Amino acid sequence: MKPRRLAFLHSPEIDALTYPLDCPFKTERAGKTRRRLLSLGLLGTPELAVVAPRKAKLAELARIHTPEYLEELQRAASGHLTVEGLHMGIGGHDTPVFKEMFECASWACGAGLVAADLLLRGEADIAFNLYGGLHHATADHAGGFCYLNDAALACDHLAAAGKRTAYVDVDAHHGDGVQSILYRRNDVLKISLHESGKTLFPWGGFEDEIGEGPGHGFNVNIPLPADIYDEAYMRAFNGVAMPLLDKFAPDCLVIGLGMDILAGDPLTHLRLTNNVVVDILQALLALGRPMLVAGGGGYHVENTVRGWALAWNTCIGDEDAEMHHPVVGGNMLASSDWVGGLRDHSRPVFPEQRAAVDPELRATCERLQNRLFPLHGIAVTQ
Repeated sequence: MKPRRLAFLHSPEIDALTYPLDCPFKTERAGKTRRRLLSLGLLGTPELAVVAPRKAKLAELARIHTPEYLEELQRAASGHLTVEGLHMGIGGHDTPVFKEMFECASWACGAGLVAADLLLRGEADIAFNLYGGLHHATADHAGGFCYLNDAALACDHLAAAGKRTAYVDVDAHHGDGVQSILYRRNDVLKISLHESGKTLFPWGGFEDEIGEGPGHGFNVNIPLPADIYDEAYMRAFNGVAMPLLDKFAPDCLVIGLGMDILAGDPLTHLRLTNNVVVDILQALLALGRPMLVAGGGGYHVENTVRGWALAWNTCIGDEDAEMHHPVVGGNMLASSDWVGGLRDHSRPVFPEQRAAVDPELRATCERLQNRLFPLHGIAVTQ
């Protein structure tokens, strides 16, 4: 099989931009992942290339954001937060005002556009924009550490090029901004698997939010109970998301690969290991379509870096190669913690955990199958 060509979007200029020190969102995760991949010998060849991004232009951002909102973002970044800006969510506890906020978000969006163009030109099979995944920003509102929405912009860009695009968001938080911006569209299938809005910000993303107008049936939310474990997660993914993806038959995929799904994340309540990341990606890779992988949440930095490195290695197609070897690609691993490889150890699932998770998840999947599958001509088998 021909090796997949992967592109890793990276810029020292973006790495130099940071959110306020007391903010849980750490932009240095992408740079740390790049350095980890280099240390493992998994980056820096023609097939595993580092590609420079660019900042998105205002005209490009205006495809999905209102001019008034873009003006308020720039005004706030320059030190002048207005009442109008406050009403747009700027300056909240999870949307702090800082000098680099518009520049940082513009770079993330531009990196997503560069990644999408690599796919459109056939120069990469998979492109990673770990600066992105800013899925909470809407057309005119900031939220959840997100000021501009790179994921929605990349989907819009690919769809404008005539590509049927599927957006699959596995971040622990609902991709409410992408949903809002693309809710009435059927050229982008939106699927978000996330901790239920009953227990986690942004407190929505329920099964009955399935799109409007032409987009009816093309917006899919799979809310997950807290404490969900790997096997249960994959039952939902394979039972709801994959049949819809198979039927939609996308030309390309955009993946929101937030690592706040992992056990130990300080802001979420899921109990997954990064082995589920391998299972998710292997299922998506089997579709054989070009893929843009965006970053997203992940507030335990080391777990996030490790999960993204594993995701990259899975996309290469050799995710188990390094598991039991302290030397990879001629490079000695920098830490003894890495001798066991990138994968997490499996976690025990206790009877009370199954009893809490399984009935709720089963009911959710049945509701989604009964509601959505008939709209797409998929047989419901339960």
